[in-house]
Amino acid sequence: MRAPDRLPPRPDGADPVTVHVVVETPRGSAHKLAWDPALGAPRLRRVLSAGMHFPCDFGFVPGTRAPDGDPIDALLLLDAPTAPGVVAEARLVGVLMGEQTKGGVTRRNDRLLAVSPLDPRLGRARTLDDVGTHWVDAIARFLADYQHALGREFRVFGGADAEDAARLVDEAARAVRPR
Repeated sequence: MRAPDRLPPRPDGADPVTVHVVVETPRGSAHKLAWDPALGAPRLRRVLSAGMHFPCDFGFVPGTRAPDGDPIDALLLLDAPTAPGVVAEARLVGVLMGEQTKGGVTRRNDRLLAVSPLDPRLGRARTLDDVGTHWVDAIARFLADYQHALGREFRVFGGADAEDAARLVDEAARAVRPR
């Protein structure tokens, strides 16, 4: 069995907006989990402040490296949580373009938004508008509040469509391929 972090970014033969998403932290969790390749399992990274919880499944697209050095972040929008380590075939619906400031250094830190075609409510969504501004705004607020609790600043400065999200996946996949 192949470890989830060793999967390619996309299933074989998939269209550009279809990606693998490895879930680290499920929706509703007050615990930040992160995949630990050495363990081959998620590791508890932190406990959120009282009253805070993840508004959607949070994970990454395997086989990628974002500008922050980690695999590119992906938020999987479902009606109910999955579980840590689950690999979902997901359709990108857009990206929240963001920047994070830590220790006076500001870096780009985008978050891909994706849906599972298997989800009865959101499975047909293809755009951020299809997902709904209420949910997209709630995710942006959570990201800012989460980083603020860690002494960092996170600011969403825009959104982009699924094709732009797919281009970010392509760029992040090229960053891990040997030259």
